[in-house]
Amino acid sequence: MPALFEQAYDHDPVHVALLTRDFVDRITPNQTQKITLIIAGVYIVAIAILWHIPFLSWIIYPFKLLTVGFHEMSHAVAGLLTCAKIYSIELDPDEGGATRMAGGIPWITLPAGYLGSSFIGACLIACGFNTNASKIACIALSAFWLLTLWWARRNWLNWVLVLGFAAVIVLCWLIADSIALRYFVLFIGVMSCMYVLWDIIDDTIARKVNSSDAAQFSHICGCFPSQVWGVIWLIIAFIYFAAGVIVGLVAFKESSEQQKQDAEGFLPSPIRRSLGLL
Repeated sequence: MPALFEQAYDHDPVHVALLTRDFVDRITPNQTQKITLIIAGVYIVAIAILWHIPFLSWIIYPFKLLTVGFHEMSHAVAGLLTCAKIYSIELDPDEGGATRMAGGIPWITLPAGYLGSSFIGACLIACGFNTNASKIACIALSAFWLLTLWWARRNWLNWVLVLGFAAVIVLCWLIADSIALRYFVLFIGVMSCMYVLWDIIDDTIARKVNSSDAAQFSHICGCFPSQVWGVIWLIIAFIYFAAGVIVGLVAFKESSEQQKQDAEGFLPSPIRRSLGLL
C-alpha cells in the first residue's frame, strides 16, 4: 500500500507542477549568470568568426591543439579503463593527433575521443559559472595534463602546449580575485565543445574520412555507416554542451560579490596573501 501511495504521489499534478516550477526557477539565470551567458555567447560568435579567417585563426590555434589533446587523452583514458596498453600520445602541428595503444575495447575507446573531449568541455563550461569551481577545474586539468605528458613525453609540441597553458592559468589565478580564471575556463570549455561539434561534422558527416574514428567504429560495429554514427555522436555532443550550461545555472547561483568572498577563502592569490589583504 505505501508503494502505491508513493506512486500516486509521484504522478500527482500538483506535485509535478511544483517540481516543474522549482526546476524553472533553478535554471532561470540571475544577473551574474546572465553576464556569464552573454560572455559565452560572445565566445561562440568570436570562435566561429576566427575559425574561418586564415590569418586571425592563429589566435585560437593553441586552443585547437588543446582540444586535440583532450581528444587523444580521452582515447587513452578509455583504453586504460578497458585494460589497454598505452604506448604514446602524439600531437601534430597540423591539428592532428594519434594515440597508440594495444588491446582495450574498440567500441569504447574509439568514440571516447569525441565524446570524452565534449564531456570535458561541458564540465569546464559548468565550472565557468563559479570562481572556486574554476579553480578546482584547473587543478583537475593540471592532473590531466601531467598524465598526458607521461604518455607524450617525447612530443615537444605537447610540452610547449601544457607549459604555455599552465602559465596562463597561473596568471589568470592572480588577476582580480581569480575572476579572469573563471572566464578563461569558460572559454576553454566553449572552445572544446565547439571544436568537437565542428570536427564531427567535418570528418564524419560532411565528408567521409576513412581514417576517422567514426569510420573505424563503423567498420568494427557494422550496424550503421560512419555518417550515421557521426550524427549520433553529434547529438550526444550537443546534449553535453547543453547539460554543461544547465548544470552551471542550477549549481552556481552565487552573485559576483559572493563568489569574490568565497574565492578569498579558497586557494587565494598569493599576491593578496603577501600584501596582507586576506
